[in-house]
Amino acid sequence: MPNSAVYTFRKPSASDGQRVWRFLNEAGGLDVNTPYSYIMFCDYFAETCVVAEAADGAIAGFMSAFQTPSKANTFFIWQVAVSKQHRGQGLAKKMLHDLLARSTSKDPMFVEATVSPDNVASQSLFFGLARDRNTVCDVGGGYKPELFPDAHEEELHFRVGPFFIS
Repeated sequence: MPNSAVYTFRKPSASDGQRVWRFLNEAGGLDVNTPYSYIMFCDYFAETCVVAEAADGAIAGFMSAFQTPSKANTFFIWQVAVSKQHRGQGLAKKMLHDLLARSTSKDPMFVEATVSPDNVASQSLFFGLARDRNTVCDVGGGYKPELFPDAHEEELHFRVGPFFIS
């Protein structure tokens, strides 16, 4: 089992986009987008994304997120992935805490995401964040299946907060 002490957390760069896309294809469990989208995320949204690397330099995890101008105090977590060999180490939670530690907000913060009903790992991540930050995790309507052009189950909206960055 990998030791969590060997992980390095960092902001990605555009040059990571191709590696991230390959990693996500191998990790499985996500709707993988175009390589271009990951190049863009790693470039334009580097401040709100996390690459977790194992001691050998391989990507062990990736988290993409963004902040919208209308919700500057909210991180929307778009995707979270951990490689099969690094699961069960709390790596997703560590990436989330690394992302939050970058914030300099003095206002109460929130984390939002949409999660499918069968994605127990992501649900546990956000409920765990609420416990860690001594706050609530509200779950409500998100995106209904009829909004998707293909067979896709509902995405529930998760909102964790408010909490302060410390």
